[in-house]
Amino acid sequence: MTTTSGERIPVSEPLIGEAERRNILRCVEEGWIASEGPFVEEFERAWAAYCGMAEGVAVTSGTTALELALASAGLSPGDEVILPSFTIISCVLAILEARAIPVLVDCEPDTWCMDVDQVASRIGPRTRAIMPVHVYGHPVDMDPLLELAERHGLMIIEDAAEAHGAEYRGRRAGGFGLMSCFSFYANKIVTTGEGGMVLTRSSDVAARLRSGRNLAFRSQRRFSHSELGHNYRMTNLQAAIGVAQVGAIEEHVRRKREMGAYYTARLSHLPQLQLPVERPWARNVYWMYGVVLGDEVPIGPEQLAERLRDRGVDTRPFFVGMHEQPVLRDLGLFSGERYPHTERISRRGLYLPSGLALTRQQQDVVCAAVEDALQ
Repeated sequence: MTTTSGERIPVSEPLIGEAERRNILRCVEEGWIASEGPFVEEFERAWAAYCGMAEGVAVTSGTTALELALASAGLSPGDEVILPSFTIISCVLAILEARAIPVLVDCEPDTWCMDVDQVASRIGPRTRAIMPVHVYGHPVDMDPLLELAERHGLMIIEDAAEAHGAEYRGRRAGGFGLMSCFSFYANKIVTTGEGGMVLTRSSDVAARLRSGRNLAFRSQRRFSHSELGHNYRMTNLQAAIGVAQVGAIEEHVRRKREMGAYYTARLSHLPQLQLPVERPWARNVYWMYGVVLGDEVPIGPEQLAERLRDRGVDTRPFFVGMHEQPVLRDLGLFSGERYPHTERISRRGLYLPSGLALTRQQQDVVCAAVEDALQ
C-alpha cells in the first residue's frame, strides 16, 4: 500500500501559527533581527519559568548548550562525567571539549533512559557530574540520581533536549540539576528552527554562561579577553518564534500525548514490536514514537524502514551507542565495554512519524503501513 495522495509522511514537521508570524514580522519591522532585541530575554524568562529554573541562557543549538554548560561547570582536565551510552554524540563531544572523561552506563530495556542502578558503581575519585538524558520524551528516574549527587557532592547536568514538558513525579524535566540543556531544533516540541538553551538555578553559573556564549568579553574592556568563549548567541528572530511556541507548549504536549496513545492503541496487537512505555511516575511526551523489533523478527530496522519508505512513510533509526562510535573508539575511549540493552535497541529500533503537524489520518496510514510491512 502507499499513501492515497502519493505524498510522503515525514518523520517530523513543525507547527507554526499566527503568533509566530506576528512576532517575526515585529522583529523585521523594528529591525531587531540579530542577537539584540526583546524576544531573547523574554524567551529565556518564559522557558526557565516553565521548567522551574531560575535563569535561562539562549544559544544556537542543543549541542552548543551542552558545550557551554560543561565549559561553565568548573571541570578540570581528567574529571569524569557519567552518562548513558544510548544518547546522541553531542553529549560526549561536550564532555571532551571540557577536557573531561565520559563514563558510560547502559540504558533501561523499557524506558530507554539511563539505568540509574548502574551509576553508583561508576562513581570514582574523579567523578564530578552525572548527565541524565531524557530519551525520546520519557524522563529519567531522577530521585536515585539526586540522592547520589547529594551524597557524593556531584553536579547534575540534564540533557532535556527531547523532553519538553515531560514530568517526573509532577516536576518538569530540565528542572532538577544545577544546569539543564535544551534543543529547539525544528523537530522539537518547542522549536526556534535551530537553537538551544541552558537553564540554571545559580546566578553565578548564569553569569558564566552569558559570558561564554558572547566570546567572554572582559567587563572592563570590550575586545579584551581573559578567558576563551564562543559566539553561541541566539537571534531575536529565533527567540520570537520561541516565545510564541512556549505560549502553546501545553497544547503541543497534549497533541503529542494523544499521538502516542493512538499509536499504542493501533500497534499494541503486533507482538513483533516493543512499544514505548510510561512509568507510573512519568509524563511521557512521546517526542518521537520509537518501536523496537523483537529478536524473532527476520528483518532489521533498515529493511523495515525501506518497506515503509516504499509505502510513503519516513522513519529514522535509533541512536548508535557511544561505546560503538568509531570516532570515539579511535580516540581510545570505551575499549572492550559492552552495554547489551543499548546494543539491542540500537540494532533493532526506529521511530515513526511523530511531528506536531501529523494528522490522525496520517497516523492511520503509518499504522497500516507498519502492519503491512511486517507481514
